[in-house]
This record gives sequence, structure tokens and C-alpha cells, in this order.
Amino acid sequence: MLVFIFFAFGFVFLSILILHKLVSKQNETTDHHSSLSGSMGWPFIGETISFFKPHRSDSIGTFLQQHVSRYGKVFKSNICGGKAIVSCEQELNMFILQNEGKLFTSDYPKAMHDILGQYSLLLVTGEVHRKLKNVIISFINLTKSKPEFLLCAENLSISMLASWKNCREIEFHNEAKMFTLSVMVNQLLSIKPEDPARRYVLQDFLSYMKGFISLPVPLPGTAYTDAIKARKRLSARVMEMIKSRENKEEEMNKALREEDFLDVIMSNEDLNYKEKVSIVLDILLGGFETSATLLSLVVYFLAKSPSLLQKLKEEHEAIRAKKGDGELLNWEDYQKMEFTQCAMSEALRCGNIVKTVHRKATHDIKFKEYVIPKGWKVFPIFTAVHLDPSLHENPFEFNPMRWTDKAKMNRKTTAFGGGVRVCPGGELGKLQIAFFLHHLVLSYRWQTKSDEMPIAHPYVEFKRGMLLEIDPTS
Repeated sequence: MLVFIFFAFGFVFLSILILHKLVSKQNETTDHHSSLSGSMGWPFIGETISFFKPHRSDSIGTFLQQHVSRYGKVFKSNICGGKAIVSCEQELNMFILQNEGKLFTSDYPKAMHDILGQYSLLLVTGEVHRKLKNVIISFINLTKSKPEFLLCAENLSISMLASWKNCREIEFHNEAKMFTLSVMVNQLLSIKPEDPARRYVLQDFLSYMKGFISLPVPLPGTAYTDAIKARKRLSARVMEMIKSRENKEEEMNKALREEDFLDVIMSNEDLNYKEKVSIVLDILLGGFETSATLLSLVVYFLAKSPSLLQKLKEEHEAIRAKKGDGELLNWEDYQKMEFTQCAMSEALRCGNIVKTVHRKATHDIKFKEYVIPKGWKVFPIFTAVHLDPSLHENPFEFNPMRWTDKAKMNRKTTAFGGGVRVCPGGELGKLQIAFFLHHLVLSYRWQTKSDEMPIAHPYVEFKRGMLLEIDPTS
């Protein structure tokens, strides 16, 4: 019986393998829709698994290396259940991003819709996208101009670093997440660092993130199911806060606390309840996850280059030397952190927080020699452009000094996306990171483990959680 089962499985596997070879051969040589070469992979699943296979985020990964070498910078594939064009070319990528809403539309898998919700800024299009984005931009502009935001970011930096005084090792990426989340929930929801709700929110967001790379299996205990449950808990928490503030008693007690951005969102009569909740979750997710990852990447790359770390330290020593004892930083100090800002921009280029975005062609499109058929998925690969040797000298080298010509570098990078969906909160994240780095570099020396590395899942995590060996500077 076992022998029969073995041969039966062997026959099925061999049949699938032969079918795969025949389909791949046909797809590589003929396609009446597109003149691009490429491979459609296995039946049904295509090349989805290989495309999203985790790899070092400071590399393009084996899949793209092999396909670009074989087919060129732009090739066809079958990803996420449909025919797709994958672009590793800068000009085509910019064309895709700049024509969002005209020739291309957002096209994330259904599983992402289930997790992110109906009104997520990542998913909505057209007028709804413009309306929600304008609310988020108003939050960013209001927050940047508030002295309370700078004070909050700096005080949280100081208190977190003080909590390490008896530590020799810390799991830095988790600490970075707690720092950036604490800043965001304070400014957005008036949740203080000592409030237990802060940790519950962080745990739910971590479950939320894991769902983005999970198989959409609606069974108890799966990452997909846990992510949906986590979003429901987060939504319920925000909705409860909104309902509570709408009560007259809460209005009477409003004078006891400073106005936060939830108050501003609640006063917007153009938004329904679901949109208000979704905006809060979008701001929290973008504000804490992206900023924490960038902070960890800067610390990681600087640990690999002692001379650059020393240059960063000297910049912050010069700023501190002109401050009074215990005097806090201000906006003018941030503007003096020129090397720090170059280091953050270079960490974005090398570390690649966002590998790609999901788009779909709404028309038959011809760009240069490339033909993109209507209805095909489109994946502009930011990582490939950031690490392209034809655009960047020694592209795998962490070199902040290349950002002294910021305008030139901005034309060759898309760390925050582009077009109508460019991330509006980039500078706000850099501001709180710079304040944290100021106190970190003046308070501690650090080393990473020899086998540490950033890994694209596609969101960036670290092999060992960015386990740092730390030593006080004084």
C-alpha cells in the first residue's frame, strides 16, 4: 500500500513538473498581449512565492537577480493570481507612480483589504483617497509646528535611554517600536507612556503587521485570522474613545487635557465613523512602524562604519556644546543636523523599507519599448532602483555623503513612494528619529551581532531583532 501511495504521489508530481515546464516554455516564447519576456511560473500560483521570499533588504534578492539577468530590467510574470509586469527601471517606475489614478490604480490582494479595512489610505482611490490624505496631511502639518511634539519626542528619548542604564544588551528594534508608538499615541490620542493601553496597542499592531505576509487562511490561530482580530480590537478601542469624547461629561473634562488630533478628526463632519477610525489606524501604523524601522536601520548601518558614527557624534556634540545644561532641542537644532539627515536618507536608500507597491493598468499602455496590457498587475521595484549601479556609484556602500546633493539623489530614489500616494509623513518621522539619535550617540556606544541583517518580508525586520551590545559613553 505504501509503495502504491509513493508511486501515485510520484506520478502526480512528475505530471505537474512536466506541465510546469510546458507552460513556462510557452510563456517565455509567446504571449499575444505583451512583447516582454519572462516566465509565468507554476500553474495557479505563478511566481508569487519566489517573488515574496524573504531576503536581505539591502539587496534585491535572488528572484530579481536571476530574472533581471535573464530577461532584463522589465519582465513579465504571474504574481498574486494574475499576469504582471515587474519593473526594475527608474523611468518606468516614476511613470507608474506619477500616473496613479490616470493609467494605473491601486491593486492590493483581497487579504490586504480584509486586514486593512475598507477605508485604509493604502486601498482607497479617487476622491475618497484625496479626502482622507488631506486629513492626514493636516495632522502632520499641525504636529510639526507644535512645540509639544518636539518636547514629547525628546522627553521619551531621554527616559527610554535612562531605562537602559543597567543593561548590556537590548533588543533595539522592539525598543524603537515602543519609542515611536509612544510618540504617536501621545500626539494622536493623548495616551501617556505610563498608560497600560500603550503596550496593548503595540502588541495588536505587531499581530496586524504579521498578517500582511500571511496566507489568507481563515482558521483559528493563523497569522491572517490573528491580524483581522487585532484590527478589530484596535478599531474598537479607537471607536470607544470617540464615543466617550462625544459624551457631555467628557466635553466638560476636555479642559483637563490638551487638544489632540483625535479631537480634530472628530470635528470633521465630512468623515463617517469608519473613516475616522481608519485614519487613526493609518497614522499610527505609518507613524510608528516606518519610523521605528528607519531608526533601526540608521543604528545598524552606523555600527558597521565607525568613522561615520564618529562623524555623527561630532555633529551632535557641536549642537550640545551650544546648549545650556539640560536645555532641550528645538527646530533650529534639527536644521543643523545636516549629516544626521544625510544618514537617514542613505539608510532609506540602502535598507529599503518599502520594496514595491501593487498597481494595475487601467488602459493598454505603451511606455518606450514596453507594452503593459490593460488589467495586468504592475510592480515597480524601488529596491532595484536604489541599488542600481548605473544610478549610484558603489550602490551597496552606506555613504551618507552622497546626499550632499539632495535634489539629485531625490530624483534617483523613491523611499517614500511618489505621485499622489507619496508618503506625507516622511519628515515628521525623521524629526523624532533625529532627536532620539542626538541623545543615543551622546549617551552610548553600541555594536551589532556579527550575523545581524535587515530582512525584507516584504516589510523589514531584523534577523536577531537588532540585538545591540551597549556601553555608556561616560
